[in-house]
Amino acid sequence: MARGYRGMTPEERLADRRERLLSAAYTQFADPGFSATTIERLCSTARISNRAFYECFSGREELMRAVYERCVEDTKAAVYRAIHAAPDDPEARMEAAVREFVTFVMADRRRARIMNLEVRRAGDTVHAFRQQKISALAQTIEKSLAGFPGGLPENSHLLVVGLIGAVQELLLDRMMSAKPAPLESIINTAVAIFRKSLTG
Repeated sequence: MARGYRGMTPEERLADRRERLLSAAYTQFADPGFSATTIERLCSTARISNRAFYECFSGREELMRAVYERCVEDTKAAVYRAIHAAPDDPEARMEAAVREFVTFVMADRRRARIMNLEVRRAGDTVHAFRQQKISALAQTIEKSLAGFPGGLPENSHLLVVGLIGAVQELLLDRMMSAKPAPLESIINTAVAIFRKSLTG
């Protein structure tokens, strides 16, 4: 296999640049934010040229999609692990899923801002992608609810999507508040919203 610059193949070099851009965007899209982050700023942080940027991504929107997708996939994995570590009881699994969702998202300020705020500022194309990922996250949580007391309504998927939206608004309120509520209060409120909505 032919080796090029710094002992890397062209494919490895492209992957390295892409990863550096993802890392730069994870920080910059959180602060100062998507709108304030230029391609030039991303390239400077990632230590690559503007030309190299376009070898990796078509623009900031595609980069935001990639960063957001990684955030969601990491969150899904954390929620999945929490569900399978919980007692074999649907209410316990539901609480574990909601608790881990809130805890994991809020554990990193950058992840919290990208998932709850900045992705909404990235335009219609990214918004449509966000809706797809929220739907996939809802499916992960929905599977944990099998056997929930009284059964689930026919529109359970839409209900869970809506409940995720409600929880995200709680997180956004905490992020933007001058006097944020304790995270445990957010978790308890989120669990209560899920429980009452699913048993109502």
